Amino acid sequence: MTIHYTDPFATPEPERSPVRRLRGRLPSAVALWTADGRGGPVGLTVSSTMVVEGQPGRLLGVLDPESDLAEALAAAGARARFAVVPLAEDERQLADRFAGLMPAPGGVFAGEEWLSSGYGPVLAGPRTWAGAEVAALRPLGWGVLVEAEIGKVSVVDAPSRPLVHFRGRYRTIV
Repeated sequence: MTIHYTDPFATPEPERSPVRRLRGRLPSAVALWTADGRGGPVGLTVSSTMVVEGQPGRLLGVLDPESDLAEALAAAGARARFAVVPLAEDERQLADRFAGLMPAPGGVFAGEEWLSSGYGPVLAGPRTWAGAEVAALRPLGWGVLVEAEIGKVSVVDAPSRPLVHFRGRYRTIV
């Protein structure tokens, strides 16, 4: 058995799309987006979140169109609600679980304490999060663009460092 330090099945970098290579070189915060779906809570790890100031504040993000979260938001229709929880450097396994990259016995929400926020499940304890209502959903590239109005913001100054996605890996900001 050979242990690889890289993915032996990955497309070699020079053969990858230039757009994908550019995206990989722009560090992105990693967050959990969660909602209360018809069959229970749903969530997804998202690294394409943008907050736009204004009255009201807006939140933009691109979701996998085949994800449970995208389907739940589309099924809920106008004004669907969801929560956005930025992740910390020590929450890499949680990010992988919600991204479908790590086994989740009992479901992705098992093993953590969650609070009902009125927008979607939020990790318990003092932490920063936002609640938003969908204003528009539309196809964008290979994803679904979510434009939402921010309805609630809880900001907590915590000593942990944020989890960032850069060049296909999780990183932290020093």
